[in-house]
Amino acid sequence: MRVHAPDGIAVVGAGAVGLTLAGRLAQHGAPVTVFEASPSRERIGSRAICMQRETLEIWARLGVGEAVAERGIQWRIGRTYHRGRFLFEIRLPDEPGEHFPPFVNISQSEVEELLATRLVQLGVGTRHGHRLADIAQDAGGVNATFETDAGKVTHRFSHLVGTDGAHSTVRHAVGIGFDGYTFDDRFLIADVRAELPFTNQRHFHFDPPWNPGRQVLIHPQPDGIWRIDWQVSADTDPDAERANGGLDRRIRQVIGSTTPFELAWMTGYRFSQRLAGRFRLGRVFLAGDAAHVMSPFGARGLNSGVADAENLAWRLAAVAAGEPSAVLDGYEAERRPAAADNLAATDATMRFMAPHGPLERAWRGLVLRLAPRSGWFQSRVNSGRLAEPARYATAVPGPSEPHLPRHGSVAPDVRLPDGSRLHERLGHGWAQVTLGAAASAYDGVDTVVIGPATTYGPDRVWLVRPDGYIESSRAMRSVS
Repeated sequence: MRVHAPDGIAVVGAGAVGLTLAGRLAQHGAPVTVFEASPSRERIGSRAICMQRETLEIWARLGVGEAVAERGIQWRIGRTYHRGRFLFEIRLPDEPGEHFPPFVNISQSEVEELLATRLVQLGVGTRHGHRLADIAQDAGGVNATFETDAGKVTHRFSHLVGTDGAHSTVRHAVGIGFDGYTFDDRFLIADVRAELPFTNQRHFHFDPPWNPGRQVLIHPQPDGIWRIDWQVSADTDPDAERANGGLDRRIRQVIGSTTPFELAWMTGYRFSQRLAGRFRLGRVFLAGDAAHVMSPFGARGLNSGVADAENLAWRLAAVAAGEPSAVLDGYEAERRPAAADNLAATDATMRFMAPHGPLERAWRGLVLRLAPRSGWFQSRVNSGRLAEPARYATAVPGPSEPHLPRHGSVAPDVRLPDGSRLHERLGHGWAQVTLGAAASAYDGVDTVVIGPATTYGPDRVWLVRPDGYIESSRAMRSVS
């Protein structure tokens, strides 16, 4: 067995979360290497497709956010149906001056290709064909043994992060539990290329006549491709559906009997709701699906995984640069509760989509019948509460004024006096953002002046972390 000892941090898993983490570590100046079990990168259908605005901002710091947004489909209208009857539509907010839309639809595989190219530009190495076999850690570092075509090889790192998915080898290697449950029904997913009249809209169907008792979700993608998700019975065989014409019939029921179409990809899956018992064990961390998996409804999976990566990257880089290791404690303290909140939201969605017992079924039926006539009932229709950035309770307490962005939340994006955006100045290190004159409240920290012409008042300064979150807010020192 060969033994190598490269410096720095290991990221095990070259999906979107692992690539984001590795890229941000490199930008923060920390040496990092990515290890991936598969021999090469492969484009696999749509998988995760809904990228939230703050995810795009994180990727913008990495240098690919604009490319993702330009390539993806921007949608702002979500239409909901029950048994073929239109109920209502929602319009996602379009705030004046927002750089990115609320959501962009693009295949996770395409995003990973952009991220992989960016990592090459940043000088980050990715070692394919390295299957993790064992982890051993001590007070000084982590030994990771990988199986390769040339035999076993062991590397030593300061820290190791598992971003290797729901069946994480890293999580198993360190013995972290993954409690939760798997949903009984299966889902069929098909990427279908067709010209449909409802472009740039998401459609959700409760109990449609052509999928009775279950749900169907339709999302637009680039190049005229539509992703269709059917909730189906547990014994549905995707290969049999394709072979016996069942899939073709399902597609025709959605797009019409005469619309030409091309099947680009299809698969079947069962989803789980699971949360790792901990996100850190010594020098080993979990992020993304290795730490939490959840229902896809609400687009919380990949987006929360990218937020994991952004939160952890600056902490690991700070320790690599000599900061006390206690800064790493904040990762689990913030991201595990965020994952628990996401799981609670998706669990509520599944209880509405698949109610248990006569009372829950009766309540859902009442809500869906009255939703077109009552805003109160409409607000109770749950087809997936869309992802939004987490708010952390661990930041330093700040002011209680309701008009001020709260500590533990993402700093707002506002225009600076020179015409640039605040978010363009964040994400590279700690920053103090002053709302008025350039007074210093925090020593040794880069200052960004918004200017007095804001809705936030002239007498505050925010301390903003490298992940764009407000750590604290205080009154500015007077300028003499």
